[in-house]
Amino acid sequence: MVGDVLSKACSYGLRAVISLAMRQESSYQPIRELSTTLGISFHFLTKILQQLTDAGILVSQKGPKGGVALAVDASRVSVYDIVIAIDGSGAFTACILGLPGCGSRVPCPLHEQWAEERLRIEAMMKEESIDGLAHEVSSRRLRLGP
Repeated sequence: MVGDVLSKACSYGLRAVISLAMRQESSYQPIRELSTTLGISFHFLTKILQQLTDAGILVSQKGPKGGVALAVDASRVSVYDIVIAIDGSGAFTACILGLPGCGSRVPCPLHEQWAEERLRIEAMMKEESIDGLAHEVSSRRLRLGP
């Protein structure tokens, strides 16, 4: 979780879900179109979207009018949901120094400080909805792609 903070797959998944939440129409967005818009490899994005579909965050449809869409309202999906679906809970439990078995019984030198920060980051991610981020991107003209 430190360094790049989230895996590349997780960052791409967040960008894709925010982009889907920004769409006005409720139709499926073709993955190729989403890949081009976000500047993400089609094949890599397809794998990421499959994880989000398996987690129940997205639905997918094959065929000429196919693609992906949000399975639930964006206000009910948090950043935390996406992180858990793609990176798992390890992002909120891993040792900052990468030491196996780090914990309160056998801590690393940064264990206490990192434990506090992890909790703060986890709480922020649980509070931040995809809908809220989509609104921020739209209203402040923030970018999701290159």
